[in-house]
Amino acid sequence: MTVAASGPVFSLREIPFSYRGSWFGFSPVVAQNTYARDVHLVSHQTGMHPILRLAPSADSEVTATPHRLTWSRADGRIDLAYENADTVRLRGRGLGLSLLAADPVLTPFSGPYFYQDPADGSFVFTVYQTGRRYRVTVLAGQAEARGTQALGTAERGVVLSGEWEIAVEEYETARAPYTRTDDFERVAEAARAEFDAFTAAVAPWRSDRTPAAELAAYVLWSATVRPAGFVTRPAVLMSKHWMDKVWSWDHCFNAIALADGLPGLAWDQFRLPFDHQDEAGALPDSVTHSEILYNFVKPPIHGWALRHLPPAAEPEKVYRLLERWTGFWLTARRVPGRELPHYQHGNDSGWDNATTFDPERVVETADLAAFLVLQMRELARRAPDPSAAARWSGAADRMRDALLAELWTGDRFVARGAHSGRTWPSSSLLDLMPIVLGDELPEPVHTALAARIAAHLTAFGPATEHPESEHYQDDGYWRGPIWAPSTVLIEDGLRRAGHAELADEISARFRGLCERSGFAENFDARTGEGLRDRAYTWTASAYLILAAAHERRHEQRGERRHEQRAQPADTPA
Repeated sequence: MTVAASGPVFSLREIPFSYRGSWFGFSPVVAQNTYARDVHLVSHQTGMHPILRLAPSADSEVTATPHRLTWSRADGRIDLAYENADTVRLRGRGLGLSLLAADPVLTPFSGPYFYQDPADGSFVFTVYQTGRRYRVTVLAGQAEARGTQALGTAERGVVLSGEWEIAVEEYETARAPYTRTDDFERVAEAARAEFDAFTAAVAPWRSDRTPAAELAAYVLWSATVRPAGFVTRPAVLMSKHWMDKVWSWDHCFNAIALADGLPGLAWDQFRLPFDHQDEAGALPDSVTHSEILYNFVKPPIHGWALRHLPPAAEPEKVYRLLERWTGFWLTARRVPGRELPHYQHGNDSGWDNATTFDPERVVETADLAAFLVLQMRELARRAPDPSAAARWSGAADRMRDALLAELWTGDRFVARGAHSGRTWPSSSLLDLMPIVLGDELPEPVHTALAARIAAHLTAFGPATEHPESEHYQDDGYWRGPIWAPSTVLIEDGLRRAGHAELADEISARFRGLCERSGFAENFDARTGEGLRDRAYTWTASAYLILAAAHERRHEQRGERRHEQRAQPADTPA
């Protein structure tokens, strides 16, 4: 990542070019770990679908900044900018462009149909996969249409040459003909101003000490979509690559990152999964445009997250939602007669394949109990009356006491099979996550956890599997790589437990990792290489959360030094 006067410059192979509110973006990434030669318009309505292929008439260099996408060579240039969430403008000077259907095959149940609208002369792709239309309106220059009304396999699209300009829109069934209201440069500058305002809101503290803050803000801004389908609120998707959903713990980190500067958008992130809470009180595993999945859940970190959010506009509503979510764990996920709840699969924990779940899958784990203790503490704090507060405080005490009595061995936490009742340790960082309880843990317990966490540290942060474990894998998902959520939760718990020096070190290493390797879904713990989806919003949010806190501490230390210097020297007797 480099920074130019117009903002950070980034690779489209890492981060798609998009715009706040839009359901499409521009990227050569056309499927999971699949990279095309040309940049594509990729829509995320009804899933991830490459729609249009943008092929310049000659080899050219592609450059992306938050407000402008450019193809350039010595004798020509193409620029692209968003006019609004569903419309982009493109112009070319000395470099032509073929704008072609990404899928050349049309069948009754797949592919694009391409025609010229006799009403206004525009060219329209109607695409089965998204159920949307993509209209190309020629504003200037020469345009040659290919494959209009063709059936079967054909090249379909528009070839532009000379000095040209077009508008491309995504819409449903029909809309008025496109009308140009501003020239291209004003469109691009308006997009830049919108992004700059977003960055100023979410990262007003940014400085030379936080060089990746602006790009982190762009990852969030560009992955935001407007309400559509099952997405009931403005939502930050986890990515506008293939991880184009909202999972029911990922959203918490995005909410926290937005909380100070954009509290309304932050609360939208927090509330979105609760809009789909089921009758049992459970949250869905994930929500996206055309799908809600309930086959798994995600860990109840929502009480912890609420500690980092501003006051709610509907506090009683938030209390009731959290009460139902907590009640699900206390009723549907406890063996009769036992105090501690269980996961039914590693996916429920968010740590899908962590080695904690190797012996058995239906497991009582220490992290789950710790999260619920925090959640019940938050319910007690928000309770509408003293009796409810006392009830939740008592429930939290009982679960904390059971956690320590039943899963703490004297130097570590173990997991317990919900069916078998047997216990086992693992070399997974998951076993150390009760550090989120902070100073609610006895001093010997949090001190022992801190020492074990330190043993997981590589040069880049806490590996999710101990680096010396026989089960460690460099690209093993939760069996080795560094992840943003575990890092933020651990850093916060360590700090509240009084282990500030270790928390500072973890924060510094993870921030340095993002500044070096971007905002990948996870990172190789040994090399720092970004892995899997390379534009993951909870990673960008983790950077913003840690960087903002670091800057606040830096400012506070400076204020203390200033106060000390300002104090008069003691006068000798």
